[in-house]
Amino acid sequence: MKTRLLYRNFLIILGIDVLLLTVAWYGAHLLRFNFEIPAGHLSVMKKAFPVIVAVKIVTFYFFDLYRGMWRYTSIADLLNIIKASCISSLLIVSFVLFGTRFKGFSRSVFVIDWCLTILLISGFRLSIRLYFELIKEDKPWRIVAGTLFGLLRRKHADCKNLLIIGAGDCGEKIYREIRDNARLGYDVVGFLDDHPAKVGMKIHGIPVIGPVKDIGAVAKNVRSEEALIAIPSAGSQQMRGIVDYCKESGIKFKTIPSMGELINGKVTVNAIRDVAYRDLLGREVVNLDEARIGSCLQGRSVLVTGAGGSIGSELCRQICRFGPETIVLYERAESPLYELELELKQNFSNVKILPLLADVRDRRQLEKAFEASSPQVVFHAAAYKHVPMLELHPWKAIKNNILGTRNLIDIAKRFEVERFVFVSTDKAVHPVNVMGSSKRVAEMLVQSENGYGISHAPRFMIVRFGNVVGSAGSVVPLFKKQIKHGGPVTVTHPEVTRYFMTIPESCQLILQAGAMGEGGEIFILDMGTPIKIDDMARDLIRLSGFEPDVDIKIEYIGLRPGEKLYEELITESEGILPTSHDKIMVLKGAEYNPALLNGKIDELAGLAYDQDSEKIKTMLQEIVPEYEPRKLVDDHESTKVRKHERDKHE
Repeated sequence: MKTRLLYRNFLIILGIDVLLLTVAWYGAHLLRFNFEIPAGHLSVMKKAFPVIVAVKIVTFYFFDLYRGMWRYTSIADLLNIIKASCISSLLIVSFVLFGTRFKGFSRSVFVIDWCLTILLISGFRLSIRLYFELIKEDKPWRIVAGTLFGLLRRKHADCKNLLIIGAGDCGEKIYREIRDNARLGYDVVGFLDDHPAKVGMKIHGIPVIGPVKDIGAVAKNVRSEEALIAIPSAGSQQMRGIVDYCKESGIKFKTIPSMGELINGKVTVNAIRDVAYRDLLGREVVNLDEARIGSCLQGRSVLVTGAGGSIGSELCRQICRFGPETIVLYERAESPLYELELELKQNFSNVKILPLLADVRDRRQLEKAFEASSPQVVFHAAAYKHVPMLELHPWKAIKNNILGTRNLIDIAKRFEVERFVFVSTDKAVHPVNVMGSSKRVAEMLVQSENGYGISHAPRFMIVRFGNVVGSAGSVVPLFKKQIKHGGPVTVTHPEVTRYFMTIPESCQLILQAGAMGEGGEIFILDMGTPIKIDDMARDLIRLSGFEPDVDIKIEYIGLRPGEKLYEELITESEGILPTSHDKIMVLKGAEYNPALLNGKIDELAGLAYDQDSEKIKTMLQEIVPEYEPRKLVDDHESTKVRKHERDKHE
């Protein structure tokens, strides 16, 4: 039945093409001779007609003009029509030239025939697409009237009027997807753009009405119900300005994620989401040396610990872009592991996804994992990270952050992995809490493996960065919950500041640093300008449609145990150097004697077994001299002094 239908459609298209080619050939003579064709030329025209049509039909066939689905006519199809028409006209002219030396033929007829052929054939194909896009969904006479006179725009009763902010490539792609998919329930009524040259222009017949600041008036005029911010490259100031204009107008608004968040680089309607705080950060798109990263990951076996976490899961997504042969998802939480496995298998069918429900504290599990997958590259992102919780349970930090890292290092050396990338934190610098000091000890373990191992030992390196917006340890989810319940939003201190970056950006830079490392480095990511947590809370309240201290109160509750006012990325003794990547700096870390270090860590492990909090902190101070566990009362003043010293040093 299907074959019969296709054959019937082919015959219909072929018959119409023959008719149109006849009209083109006859019309060319009419135009050439002012609609009075001489008898001699009329006779030659009739004799040549079968040959002309046959040559064109055969040429069209070889250019696949009878294999396309014309309801989806595109520029590529129109180019094929032009190429086929040019080739067929050249063949016909060549036959006439060598056969008759143009005796009885007017040369200009062939030029006119070529033009008419392109116009008629392409016009027919476009009319098919117009039919399937418009006439099948509405009354034919209304569509014809609207198309010819511009008096009617198709509008479904259940569609929402949408304004697209940004008349660029992204806005154009989103418009086409909305136009071609009626189920999305949107009708684009206009574009807004701050570029003066674009205002008054049209994109696919939809006008660029004005600048973004006029969104309130424009929304009323076109009765728009929602706005879509389609500017993936928008900086923080631009995004904040657009959000403010949208809020003033009272219109609902959503956004397209930044280019860094779009894993495959493709802008689609599926990516549309509500504006989040990370959009207001305005972090620049990371330019990756993809060839360098690909040489480390493509075709390799890669293991990621903590794969179900916010950093670990995004690392897995980014790694899969570079085509590893196998990626091992090493995670002890079953639900996040299961969800990540399903997502990666759906989006990266060319990569072997191996989920392992396992714990880095279990050496036997690690051995089994390495035996089964033989990873060549390891990214160690598994860690406990909540500062107040680890102050209450310091033995957990020892077992997971320190002993788990040592287990992984030992197994990685035994199986001779090529690269080992340890994901660290700015809290490891001048640590004042158990979490930071445990990560600093883990850093020392990683550094101790460079210079003391065998010649073909893995390249061990560290990537150190600050807070990540949207991660499990971020304050943003807490603020959102508090706003949802009507407040108050609790901020520890009005002056507390932190460095922030987005999850995709941090993971991309981790991959870049891992590919650059030669062993022994501590890579520092450019965190930009530190942000006040108080300002962040106020931005989140405004994003939620409320006014700080009016609709939602902000309460200052004091610093929690182990917290600092300001975070740092380097210590005074660490020299920082630039790298070939403008967002990555490097410290050449000190080497540590693994025998001495491991002896102290063995003592620490015994204290962790006994759950002796005070002795654990004392031992951490012996291993990390810069670790200064402080009471809450003197934390404020000491961090002020440290900030002053840091500013003077800079």
